[in-house]
Parts: sequence; structure tokens; C-alpha cells
Amino acid sequence: MFDFVRKHTRVMQFLLFLLIFPSFVLFGLEGYNRFREGGATVATVDGHDITQAEWDAAHRSQVERMRSSMPTVDVKLFDSPEAKYSTLERLVRDRLLQAAATKLRLGVSDARLAAELQQNPSIAALRRADGTLDMERYRQLLASQGMSPESFEMQVRGDLASRQVMSGVGVTSFSSVALADVTLNAFYEQRQVQVARFAPADFVAEIKPSDEALEAYYKANTDKFQSAERADIDYVVLDLAAVQKGIVVPEAELKSYYEQNAARLAGMEERRASHILISVDKSASAEQREAARSKAQALLAEVQKSPTQFAELARKNSQDTGSATKGGDLDFFGRGAMVKPFEDVAFALKKGEVSGVVKTEFGFHIIRLTDIKVPEQMSFESQRAKLEQEVRGQLAQRKFAEAAEQFTNIVYEQSDSLKPAADRLKLEVQHASNLGREAVAGNTAANNPKLLSAVFSPDSIEKKRNTEAVELGPNVLAAARITSYSPARILPLDEVKSRVREQVVAQQAADRAHAEGIAKLADWKANPDSAKLPASVVLSRESKQSQPSVLIEAALRASTQTLPAWVGVDLGASGYAVVKVEKVLPRDTASNASGLAREREQYNQWWASAEGLAYYKLLKEKFKAEIKVARL
Repeated sequence: MFDFVRKHTRVMQFLLFLLIFPSFVLFGLEGYNRFREGGATVATVDGHDITQAEWDAAHRSQVERMRSSMPTVDVKLFDSPEAKYSTLERLVRDRLLQAAATKLRLGVSDARLAAELQQNPSIAALRRADGTLDMERYRQLLASQGMSPESFEMQVRGDLASRQVMSGVGVTSFSSVALADVTLNAFYEQRQVQVARFAPADFVAEIKPSDEALEAYYKANTDKFQSAERADIDYVVLDLAAVQKGIVVPEAELKSYYEQNAARLAGMEERRASHILISVDKSASAEQREAARSKAQALLAEVQKSPTQFAELARKNSQDTGSATKGGDLDFFGRGAMVKPFEDVAFALKKGEVSGVVKTEFGFHIIRLTDIKVPEQMSFESQRAKLEQEVRGQLAQRKFAEAAEQFTNIVYEQSDSLKPAADRLKLEVQHASNLGREAVAGNTAANNPKLLSAVFSPDSIEKKRNTEAVELGPNVLAAARITSYSPARILPLDEVKSRVREQVVAQQAADRAHAEGIAKLADWKANPDSAKLPASVVLSRESKQSQPSVLIEAALRASTQTLPAWVGVDLGASGYAVVKVEKVLPRDTASNASGLAREREQYNQWWASAEGLAYYKLLKEKFKAEIKVARL
């Protein structure tokens, strides 16, 4: 079938045209695109579907946010099945809370929205010196993210409304001290015990399995003695770096980019100022604030009479201990280093000028501008290499989609070799040996689970064709082909006999340890005086004394109505343990009052979290939120 398609491409294109054209006529282009792009339903919330396309888009957005916040982190870490499923869970949670907010009629006032926007650092950076928002730059910022101010503010309103759904549960959560203490006392209770361990290693010397036993175990467990299928592959990778190599930036475009970014390249202007501060505590009364202002006004009058005495007045009167000894000197600073009222005035003064009284959250200032450091304009030639790299990166972003389409088509249409795609797009054909289906440590494309899945597909193995173009991450495609393949096979007994013996001995030794432990438990229960046990130790969930968690839990859960209490603990491959519980020791609370308070606070947080999870589960049932794909 596929061979016919490859050999009669033009005929198939004509037939596909005849099949597709009526659908455009009957349903319209918009309906066809909507059908094509929607994809399968992966979840439902309140009767509304979440499609595969929406899930993919949400994950791409999440990866881009992570890339922006942590530029040095390899984004491939976020491209795992677990990370993608986590994105779907967040998407369902967001939709669920939005639905709940709508049904509960939770709204957000303009004042609350404004306060939220003011806390956004990206938006705060767009404010002018007078405190007003630069609306043009605000629109440009949102446009770069595909949003208008209206749609962005609607999104923020929705987020704030959604937060109210769960915050109502969190802020009202309450647990009494008595309940917290009962729970914590039980959780942190201590027990004095004696522990006898029966380890398989103690019985290994007694185990002498026969050849018949080894052969029987081998036949019953052949799946444990298989050699995994292996493959050697050639592969090519298309990413932004590969696209960027073939881009030549025109001189005119480079100079235009330099002119547009001259201010950024030059850096920030810095200013040097001295000040006199009359500080005011935030809790000061109106009379105290007015007295501080009057003192500052009086000092300003002295400065205006004799500007050359500014440093001396600062040493004697400024309440900024860090700068007073230096005559009020604050050294050079750029925008963003000082509180906004101070910065606005400092950057509005001319060299040598003295301000009026400036009020900030720290008190009242008198500012004198002493110097201005204007950044040096970098020449085009000195910045050429940096500019060319930036422009090539931007052009590569634009051209990647075109290159990706070519790459996808060539590796499919010329499926017997990767060389045509490599030659057309100037890529390197790379090689990897001895690969299995499972990814191993390494940061190469050959270790990517998605590519390995394509490599070990039936079409790739049986027909030795190129894999399809596989998206390994944002702006990264790869394709591979098998050059050598070894199928999985059961290894002969002679080849794995030592491994079989080790496993048989380990299993029989563990069985002996279990049997010995169970027999001793029964004997010691019947005749406690005959028990020979190690010295007593005190165990708790905080102090495990190198004992396994399963033993700790068994000791703490044992009934203590009659002491001593005896408990047998199956340790699996580690053998068996017999625990004699001698005493129950209460939790020590008297010597650690501060620790007790922290534990109660931690318990309150656990309780609030449990209530929040229970309420969220209730919302999922009420709004019929369901994820339709299995967790990998």
C-alpha cells in the first residue's frame, strides 16, 4: 500500500484533492480547520471538552514560561510524559475552578484588578517617571504574547475569580489544639523494643541447589533471562542552531537593527546624588510626621542659603546612618535602585541642583544631584558580532517552520536514506550504537524516548525506512533509521547459569529466613523467657535507628493492651524480623515548647490541605471533571 503511494505520488495527490474539495464546499474552510485542529478529547469539565490540541498548546506555553524564567535549564526535562500529564491536570484544574467561579458568581472589582496589575513586575517596568503607564509599550508587550489589553485583563479577572473558589476553604480552615495534640502525640509516639532480624545472608551457605532445580527455575522464569533487542541507528536533528547556520544577514538589515537598539546597547544612564534624610516611622502619628516635615523644611532653607554646606549639614542632621558620615553621598545608581519618588526627583534634577522636600516611605529627603554618568554609545563595528548573532537568532525563529516542513516531507518521501534531508538543510548525519527501547543517561537526541519509540516501531524495524519527523521539544525535530538490528532472544541456560544460581540461592535463603523467623515468633510467644534478643532500642517515626520503615510502622501499630507485645514483620527479600514491644513512651513535649508550636502549625497546614483536597474532589464530582487519557 505504502509502496504504491510512494511510486504514484501525483495520482494520489489528484485523488486526495477530489476527496477533500467537497468537504470545503459542504462545511466551509473554517469548519474544516476547526475539525482538523481540534483533535481527540482528552478531558471534560462541566460538559465542555478539552482537546488534544488545547493540551499541546497549554504544554508549549508552560515550557516557554519555564524557558523564560530559567534560561539555563534544558527544556527537554519538561518534555517527558509525566510533565505533559501534569500540564493536563493543571489545565483541568483551571477549567474546573473557572466553571465553579462562574456558577458561584464570583467577581473581581476594578480596584482589585488594578492592584493585581500593579504587582506585576513586567507591567511595573513600563511606568514612566511620573508614575503613569506607557500604554503603547503595554500594548506592544501584550501583542508579543498574542493578547490585547482587554483580553489580558479579562484573563487576570478570571484567574483572580478562580483563586477565590479555593481560598474560601483555606482561610476558614480550623483545627483545635486538643485535636492537634491527640493526633501528633499518636504520630510521634515512641516505643521501646527489641528486634531480632533473620537475614537471608545467614542461610546462603546452607543452600546447595541441584542442576534440576536450576533448570526448573530457568524454565519458569525465562523472561528474566532475555537479551533486549538492540539497534544501531543513523539520525539527523533539525533545531534552531542548525537553521541559524545557513542564514546570512544583509548589511543593511544589520545596521537598521543597530539603530533601533542603540539605546539598549549603550546601557543605562547613572546618577550620583547626596541626600539629607529626616526619617519617620511608619507607625508615627500625624503630629510626628508634621514635625519631621518642618525639620526638613528648615534644613532645606539652610541648604538654599549656603549650598556648599550641604555635606556638613548632612553629617550633622541626616538620619541615614549609611550615608551621613560621607556627607550624604549615595554614589552612582541607575533606575530601579531607589524608591520611586526619590528616583523620579533624582533623574529630573540637573547637575548641582537641590530638590525640595521629597516624601518617601522612609521619611523626608533633601536631594542634591552631584554627577551624571551618560553611557557611552557603542559603535556599530564593536557590536557587530553580537548584533549579527541576535538577528540571525530572530531570523532562525521565523524560518524554522519552513525548514521543519521541508525536513518532514523529505524524510518521508525519500525514506530509504537520511542523506537527502541532511544535504538539503545542511545537517549532519549522526550515529548511535547499541540502543534499546529504554532511554539511558545522556543528553543526545538518540536517547529521547519519543525518537526511540519511532525507531523501534514495526515499520522502522521491518522495512528499514526512515522514521517520521519526531518533535523532541520546542523547535527541535529529529528522524532516524536503523542500520543494524538484533532482536530480543532468550539466552541459553549455559550462558546465564551463574545468574540463575544467584537468584535461586537468594530466593531459597529468603524462604529459609522467613520460615526461621515465623518459627521463632511462635516459640517466643509461647516461651518468652527462652527468647534471646539484642539490647532494647527506642523507635519512633522521627528516630528509626536504621530500621526499615515497614518495621517501624509494625512496631507502632502493634496492640499494647498487654505488654510485652510480639510482632512478626515480613521484610521481603531482606528476610524477616521479630519485634518485642516492651514499653510505650509518650512524646516529649515539655522540653521543646517552640517545637510543639511549630508542629501544631504544621498540623493546621496539613488539615487545611486535606480540606482543600476534599473540596476540590467535591468540585470534580459536581462539575463532572474527568481526564480521559491514562497516566503514563
